[in-house]
Amino acid sequence: MKIFSVIMLLFLIGCSIAVSAIKNLLGAIIVFMAYSLVMAILWQQLNSPDLAITEAAVGAGITTLLFILTLRRIRGGR
Repeated sequence: MKIFSVIMLLFLIGCSIAVSAIKNLLGAIIVFMAYSLVMAILWQQLNSPDLAITEAAVGAGITTLLFILTLRRIRGGR
């Protein structure tokens, strides 16, 4: 189980660096969604299912949807 946690933490670090480095906004949104999903998995591993569900719903779900809708509006509906 410890190896899994280390791999997930390394993935989180990679995602956080990638979000700030990616020039494509849609790509950054997708990486942010992956970050939120991994955080939900880690919250579950820490025996905190309420935070895991909240992170999955808000972080990966609603926030990602709002980012995509905002990006669409900024680009003029393209």
